[in-house]
Amino acid sequence: MTDTRSSFANMLNQPSRRDFLKLSGVAMGALALTACGPAAQEENSGGDEPAEGAVASAFAADGTLRVGMEAAYAPYNWQATEESEFTIPIENVSGAFADGYDVQIAKTVAEGLGLTPVAVKLEWDGLIEALGQGQIDVIIAGMTATPERQESIDFTDPYYVGTYGLMVQAGSAYANATSIQDFAGAAVLGQKDTLLDDVIDEIEGVNHLSPVPTVPDQISNLLNGACDAITFDVGNIASITEAHPELVGIIFEEGKGFSEEVPVNIGISKGNDDIVAQMNGILAGISEDDRQAIWAAAVERQPE
Repeated sequence: MTDTRSSFANMLNQPSRRDFLKLSGVAMGALALTACGPAAQEENSGGDEPAEGAVASAFAADGTLRVGMEAAYAPYNWQATEESEFTIPIENVSGAFADGYDVQIAKTVAEGLGLTPVAVKLEWDGLIEALGQGQIDVIIAGMTATPERQESIDFTDPYYVGTYGLMVQAGSAYANATSIQDFAGAAVLGQKDTLLDDVIDEIEGVNHLSPVPTVPDQISNLLNGACDAITFDVGNIASITEAHPELVGIIFEEGKGFSEEVPVNIGISKGNDDIVAQMNGILAGISEDDRQAIWAAAVERQPE
């Protein structure tokens, strides 16, 4: 899902939230949306204008942007025990906080909308259902806008674009592979309901194993010898191999790897076109250099 960011270690030090907003041009003033639900209509029934920078709609009507994520997928998102300038509270886990690249994007979007962000920790396969039931306002969790998902929810423009590779045990017969087609006949494992599983079928003659619920489950199966390889997000190579030096991540040259770059988008329930447009404007204000700097800082900060 992500481009390799190994070169980012030599980039900027971790920017503060204020510095990031200044750099990316998203410390913006009043952003107001047209009322689109009963809650907003009731609030404005007296004819008062909505507060400057506030979202005047049933969406996040209480001023809180509830952000669905796993809080277990570093460097995109993870759970922290201490509050810092990089964290937001996890609403449904007492005393816990969320950090990561997704969290910094959530903070930036919430700032632009005049909202206060909080994380809601959920299982990956429950995120879209939670969005539909109104338990969360948005999904910012390393999720890609696939056609299947777009049938249920809407998405913003990408806030990150990357690629996938394959990870194997050091010393395995596949450790020196140069093409995904070198894995013909190999038992390859992906993550359920994600592109990490879908892309496996690009390997001709592959033994496509039944996917597992999480990336840690993928890694555990690889370490235990239950598969020959797992798909992985190239942007996670440093975090995985530092935690598990017995694993090797293979990043393929163009034309020899998986076919497509993988965008990462914010998910939002249908019927909020104005809010999607507002979010796209905020995301457009974050330069590629800023995104890379925020990614590098998240990689540097992530738990071991």
